[in-house]
Parts: sequence; structure tokens; C-alpha cells
Amino acid sequence: MKAKGVKNMNYMTDRKRNLVDDMFTRMSGASVDGMMRTDIRRKDDMFYLDIELPGYTKEDVRISLFNGTLTVTAAHTAENEEKDSRGNLLRKERFTGRLERSWNVGTAIRDTDIKASMHDGILTISVPSEERKEKEEKRFIEIL
Repeated sequence: MKAKGVKNMNYMTDRKRNLVDDMFTRMSGASVDGMMRTDIRRKDDMFYLDIELPGYTKEDVRISLFNGTLTVTAAHTAENEEKDSRGNLLRKERFTGRLERSWNVGTAIRDTDIKASMHDGILTISVPSEERKEKEEKRFIEIL
């Protein structure tokens, strides 16, 4: 009998965790594992990274390049209030989320070689596939 109770408790705990994870996933636009969904394609001498960031704006996103590592960081804070006709607060929700992902692009790639744009929740980054023989400092890439 004891084993059956433990089994039911585990089921309820897993179900509760899944419901909470699903709620925050829908609010943030991220996958459950917190990874940025990314497609990488190559065309001619360029690599293109298409990164899904629904709910994020270009102001929420930072792209940096340091020691051959391209890093994308997206941080977002949202607040939603619902009041009745007299102005009394009925419901208030807050969300803060942060995602980060990195790729090795090679130490010869410079920040000036990388281009980025964001449209409809998709961040597209273009990186040349041919490496150049130069060292660099950490710099931030502007999103157009």
C-alpha cells in the first residue's frame, strides 16, 4: 500500500512541475530546457544562425564576441496588471527570464565581420566561414 501512495505522490509532483514549466515556457517563449532554438545553415562563405526569441525585442538581446566565442544573451522582464472598474488590483503577474547560448566561431573572426538583425522574434546572425589571422578584444555587435 505504501508503494502505491508514493507512486501517486510522484505523479502529482511531476504533473505540478510540468504545469509550472509549461506556464513559464509560454510566457518566455523559450524551450523547456532553457535553450535558444537555433537553426544553423551555410550559404557560400557565410554561416547563418536563425535563433527563435519570441517575446523578446532587439533591446532585450546582446551579442558579444570574445576569444573566438560568439555569445547571445537575451533578458526580458514583463509585468501585467488587471484592475476592476474602480481601479482595484485583481491580478498582477511578473516574469523575468534570461537565456544565453554560445558558439565557437574561431579566433580570427572579428566583430566587424558579424552582422545581426531581428525580425518577428527571429534573430539572424551572419558569420563568415573563412577565418582571418587577427586577435581581438571583447566587443558588442549591434542588432539592426
